[in-house]
Amino acid sequence: MTVKRILTAFALGAVLAAPALADDDPAVEQRQGQFKLYVHNFGLMGAMAQGRINYDAEAAQTAATNLYHITRHDQSRLWPEGTDSMSIDGTRAKPEIWDNLDDFVEKFGALQTAAEALQGVAGDGLPEMQAAFGAVGQSCQACHEAYREEAS
Repeated sequence: MTVKRILTAFALGAVLAAPALADDDPAVEQRQGQFKLYVHNFGLMGAMAQGRINYDAEAAQTAATNLYHITRHDQSRLWPEGTDSMSIDGTRAKPEIWDNLDDFVEKFGALQTAAEALQGVAGDGLPEMQAAFGAVGQSCQACHEAYREEAS
């Protein structure tokens, strides 16, 4: 999906979801579920990259492929305005997401690109996976630094 299509989808989702009451909107729980899937797959590769578990080419490739597909999931309905940390409890999403939607979408595009590169090499060996893994981590960190509240 192109960045332009993602931006359009995010904007459309925000407009369509605006009438809903944020406290009753399942979007927060659903997007947190998606992030748990990111962590489930990213965490396995991270443990391999850090030497906490042995590198397993098949498991790394499966996790990278899962991560790739999860980043392709249409998130447009997961980010309605009013589901930020200043508006409701239970989320760490900063209101700046909706103030800087273009940048937010760009950062998500970087995650998609990095996940695609990781998928291309995860099963080729530990050094290859580690190199591509770092770019995914950097894209996650860039978005979290700008758009996620610190854990309390």
